[in-house]
Amino acid sequence: MRDMLNFQADRIEAVLNVHKVPARVSGGTVTPRWIRFKVLPAIGAKISKIKRLNEELAAALDAPDCRVSRRGAAIAIEVPRDDPQPVRLLPLFRQLTARPADVSPIPPATAILGLSEDGAPLLIRLPSPDVAHVLVAGTTGSGKTMLMQSMILSLAMINEPYRPFASDSYAGPSASGLSLVLIDPKGHAFRLFEGLPHLARPVIWQVEEMTEVLHSLVRLMERRSGQQPDQIGGASASRNASPRVVVFIDELADLLMVGGKEIERSLTRLAQRGREVGIHVVAATQKPTTAVLGPLIKANFPVRLVGRVTSASDARTAAGWSGTGAERLMGRGDFLAVAEGRLIRFQAAHISPAEIQDVVKRIVA
Repeated sequence: MRDMLNFQADRIEAVLNVHKVPARVSGGTVTPRWIRFKVLPAIGAKISKIKRLNEELAAALDAPDCRVSRRGAAIAIEVPRDDPQPVRLLPLFRQLTARPADVSPIPPATAILGLSEDGAPLLIRLPSPDVAHVLVAGTTGSGKTMLMQSMILSLAMINEPYRPFASDSYAGPSASGLSLVLIDPKGHAFRLFEGLPHLARPVIWQVEEMTEVLHSLVRLMERRSGQQPDQIGGASASRNASPRVVVFIDELADLLMVGGKEIERSLTRLAQRGREVGIHVVAATQKPTTAVLGPLIKANFPVRLVGRVTSASDARTAAGWSGTGAERLMGRGDFLAVAEGRLIRFQAAHISPAEIQDVVKRIVA
């Protein structure tokens, strides 16, 4: 491996030299799916010129494609590995939970995403003020559904189940547990989770029930918002609200298309005010256009998990800013996390259908 990396580094420097770009390779990172070379350009070297050499660099490295991006003062040149390795959710979960007693456990309402570009586990804590709701975008083959399934299963493994529709009462910040609402317009993404005790109701795939459950969630939000401070332990419901409800929507565009304005209004209200009372929305779409998302919905998803999309325009809409290069991602779980003004590339954790069924059975038992 080291000899191959040294050879590729020499090839990169040779391409840059031919095109009269003074720069050198100063290290890199090997991840399960791709290899990143760190290139330090000389003072005065044109970064834009290096970015335009992605095809020449890919040819020199005998790679199907090459992604070039700026990381501070350095340039990252990324190529896919010849022997890509998956990031498996269950071993990663065991690694995270088998920590010493003096290490803090995984916080409640936290989902495992995968491994970040530096090889560290990447998690997302929904109650964080900078998270609240999550938009997952990516075309067919990007790994979007797989990422959603890993998030659902990791939430179920970390949190005790709770049924929020069993009564109108709201126990407040001291209550524990988490409830899941799975909306599956196409009827095949979340069926494996049937029987999971965290489900507020069976997986939802009929239009009438989608409309009804969103209305129910809005009513739940309103009931929780109407609680007086002394009814929730003297604390405000706007911060650490619990028990929490997480709503997963597999295909937002399909949901809005079949449900129309009525569903859009309910979803927009949840996105605007749900965080204050512990209701979070994780919505996926393969059509991250302004026409599909709408300004109100788009403005209330501060975290974006973006897989491969079809165009730079879709990448800009999905990520919230231009130049992320999401249209050049490799697919199959290669994602960008956009949050708090930062961009992190990561490989989404993978879970097989058989593993999902096995874990659901063990949780039920």
